[in-house]
Amino acid sequence: MIIGVPKEIAQGERRVALVPDSVKQLVGLGPEVVVETGAGSAAGFEDDAYTAAGARIVQDAGEALGADLVLKVQMPRETTGGHEADRLAEGAALICFLKPLDQTEITQRLVDRKVTAFSVELMPRITRAQSMDALSSQSTIAGYKAVLMGANVLPRIFPMLVTAAGTLQPARVLVVGVGVAGLQALGTAKRLGAVTYGYDTRAVVREQVESLGARFVELDLDTGDSEDSGGYAKAQTEEFYQRQRAELGKHVAASDLVITTALVPGQQAPLLIEADAVRNMRPGSVIVDLAAEKGGNCELSRPDENVVDSGVTIIGHTNLPAEVPAHASQMYGKNLVTLLDHLLEEGRLSLDFGDEITAGSLVTHAGKLVNERLGGSMPKPEPVAETTEAEGEEV
Repeated sequence: MIIGVPKEIAQGERRVALVPDSVKQLVGLGPEVVVETGAGSAAGFEDDAYTAAGARIVQDAGEALGADLVLKVQMPRETTGGHEADRLAEGAALICFLKPLDQTEITQRLVDRKVTAFSVELMPRITRAQSMDALSSQSTIAGYKAVLMGANVLPRIFPMLVTAAGTLQPARVLVVGVGVAGLQALGTAKRLGAVTYGYDTRAVVREQVESLGARFVELDLDTGDSEDSGGYAKAQTEEFYQRQRAELGKHVAASDLVITTALVPGQQAPLLIEADAVRNMRPGSVIVDLAAEKGGNCELSRPDENVVDSGVTIIGHTNLPAEVPAHASQMYGKNLVTLLDHLLEEGRLSLDFGDEITAGSLVTHAGKLVNERLGGSMPKPEPVAETTEAEGEEV
């Protein structure tokens, strides 16, 4: 089997699917790995390092995309040489952030090419899949970077300082949506010396918030059963969101930096901060909206823009992990190697359709949409013939 790693072509994308250490591990599992020249340069990994790890460097993206199994960070995109999805070999396999809940056109292209496609963001949140969970690993980087980006714009320092020139009060940081990114944001802000607060509709995260030295914000709302079976927040009614915005606005107004991370898979991001709430913040305050790509948690957010309104800066960066490409790539590569260790048998892809990890992340196979979450139908596992220990006969 040949595994191909093409250079990412999405604007601003500096990550690479495999770092040299990941290549070394994969080669040890049996496959040959080919890497497009320059694929890791933006993340600090040059061609020589890949060669030393056992990869073969190829000059043409088509050769990497034509491999038996293609590993990417971003979903396939249009290029001058044609759409990346159309350049995949028919019947090949693909693993990447596919965004199948949003990008149905890409999914159909992969069905037409009979590609076996895995979407890493659909990885089930179960214990044995934790080391394969790329969504969590990249959210960790995003939460960290969001704080640094906000701190860089904020005209105040984070820690309290007692100086000869007077006492500087600590910055107040509010994180809305306390998943993986939110927890990392709270931890980072606390390490920088801020007074930290965390809010989430899921009351079960209170203990995690407080374990990081932050205060859990309680609103006068009936959240009920606010968490789905995958550990994500459930969508709420518009009436709930209206009351939530009114209550949350008071805490937003008192904050110097607000980081929002609230997302509901497959839906537009819930609106949590209205324009009036932004205008009640002190001039110089900052909002970093990690949900900007899906419409934003803040009414004034714009994807990949910095908006200034009433002296408040709203940052809508949609790909913060790409701003820390070395470690983001290292973590993502580890996720992929662990997943492939699970999927490969004797150096080749072996699919167990009855396995929760395979069934949860597999989107297309053999010209069909197979993910049940997307309305597909997973092939039934082939029955395994049992034998008697004494005679070795089928029973």
